Amino acid sequence: MSAPFEPDGPPAHLKFGRVHVGDGRRDGAAIRVEWVLKRNCSLSPAQMLAVYASLCLISLGIATYFWVAGATMVMPFAWAELVLVGAAMLFYARHAADGERIALRPGRLTVELLNGGRVERAEFVPDRVRVEPRNDDRSLIELSGQGQVIAVGRYVRPELRRALAQEFRAALRQWPDGVASDAV
Repeated sequence: MSAPFEPDGPPAHLKFGRVHVGDGRRDGAAIRVEWVLKRNCSLSPAQMLAVYASLCLISLGIATYFWVAGATMVMPFAWAELVLVGAAMLFYARHAADGERIALRPGRLTVELLNGGRVERAEFVPDRVRVEPRNDDRSLIELSGQGQVIAVGRYVRPELRRALAQEFRAALRQWPDGVASDAV
């Protein structure tokens, strides 16, 4: 297996990560590698709100028809249904943006976990990070160093976590300071 980066040439394609040239500096010389692992969601929170609004219109329209026709008990059940469905959709929308962002920059490795609007962040010195599975090859990947431990890989299929860990290790070996070469 060849190394994912070539120090003398342009970075090769990564399976999970993306290489970005320029790190906000004016000369654009820094190169960073970033892995963004996200939950696979079919609807965004905005789309979920549109679906819920249309569901409310349809359900309350039907309930209003039956209420006018004399079936007054339909309306309370329609409201109860909409409250329960709304609570389930709110839970879904809260976790739709969950994900993990791992960034290898000059002199540091930054890991951010987003779970339900809460952000957990850890920073490591790249040449002092250990990458290992928690229990076996299919378990979460544990990044540890400088007294910190953080587990990543929740949004990667278990059979692909080993390949992701190997990619992390290769990036950390190749770019211990986060820079492969200066861009011209």
